[in-house]
Amino acid sequence: MLTLLVLTTLASLAVTSPVLPSQTWPPAFCNKLECPKYTMVKSTKDYEERIYDAAKWTSTVVSGMEYNTAVSEGFMKLFSYIEGNNKKKVTIPMTAPVATKVEHGQGPYCKTNFTVSFFVPFADQASPPEPSTSDVFTNPLPQMTAFVKSFGGFASETDWTDTAKALAKSLDNATVSYHKDFYYTAGYNSPFQLFDRHNEVWFIKKD
Repeated sequence: MLTLLVLTTLASLAVTSPVLPSQTWPPAFCNKLECPKYTMVKSTKDYEERIYDAAKWTSTVVSGMEYNTAVSEGFMKLFSYIEGNNKKKVTIPMTAPVATKVEHGQGPYCKTNFTVSFFVPFADQASPPEPSTSDVFTNPLPQMTAFVKSFGGFASETDWTDTAKALAKSLDNATVSYHKDFYYTAGYNSPFQLFDRHNEVWFIKKD
């Protein structure tokens, strides 16, 4: 039932187009929704390097063993927030992407922490509506450099994991310094969009 609710609420996301040059803003894969601003530093055959502006996100943390279950739960908490479950009782526009910070536990049977986040619209960046529940919070992220690998199609948990491993290998080969204890997934599409889907994995550069 939870997955069905996620599918239904995501249906409002628009159809994507192929990625536009970095000079064009917003990128087509943002689906005409507001999304975090970044500057392209470079693009290789294996990944892009982007500098993201400092920005506020609305987040919730879910601990679990399964990516899809945790992200679905986190999504519904955040969707409730933007639908009016906040102290101002206001509706907040949907943004892109749905970003999830993945921090694996120390052992094979340890739970993973999934921090699911919606980007705060630009009009609310200075003062986001305060959440009504303690498990949803405003999450200010500093300017950061992200190494980004994109892929298409419907992303399974295996796709996310395999893409993260491939990106990590590329970064290790390039001898760049990055945080290896977590990564982000970023999904931009409604599950009802069959073609031209856009998914990303981010590793964050160390200062």
